[in-house]
Amino acid sequence: MRRRTWIALMAALLVAAPASGQDTRPGLAVLPFENGGSYGQEKENFEALQKGIPAMLISELQNNPAVRLVDRSQIQTLLGEQDLGKEGRVDASTAAKIGKLVGARYVIMGTFIDFYGKFRVDARIVNVETSEILKVVTNDPKLQKREELFRIIQSVADKIMTDTKLPPLSPEVAKAVKARDVPTEALTYYSRALLYQDRGDTAKAAEYYRKAIDVFPDYAEAKAGLQKVKPA
Repeated sequence: MRRRTWIALMAALLVAAPASGQDTRPGLAVLPFENGGSYGQEKENFEALQKGIPAMLISELQNNPAVRLVDRSQIQTLLGEQDLGKEGRVDASTAAKIGKLVGARYVIMGTFIDFYGKFRVDARIVNVETSEILKVVTNDPKLQKREELFRIIQSVADKIMTDTKLPPLSPEVAKAVKARDVPTEALTYYSRALLYQDRGDTAKAAEYYRKAIDVFPDYAEAKAGLQKVKPA
């Protein structure tokens, strides 16, 4: 049964690929991040950040039109189908295999640690072709407080763009990106919403998407997520 489902998924991916005018931009996939041993908040917040940090990185990387981001839900399907993503199961070789399946050139995997409000994110850039880790990037050492989580994510995204040799953002886009600042409280609620959504609890997911929007009314990603889980 597992093999048949896997074959069906691969067939769907092939059908979805455009026969002509194919997107030739380098593909980039972001895997769930691992909790490196965090302290100071309730356990479920840290579990949620394993989902939230990749989603935030995808949002920031999508500001660069030179890269094609693999949808988070597609990665979740692959991880679930192959029973991957458990502690110690995803290494560079496995990440590269996933990258090949989704047509990515690079895969981002990593860890985070929150030590009573001092926050660090480490992202490993995997070359899908060689299965090698090209670079490990971390947030700017000047950005280490949990309250600066959004800027921390932006810092890591900037370094990923540089080390995957993507062209810089245009001045207009860069200015708009830097002008945006999502409060950590909203990011935490958003991450919890993703956690419940992946568990299939759409009611709780909707509740936390709404909480994120209440804190930050312009939170476009939370609004999009809410639309996905709201009953028809």
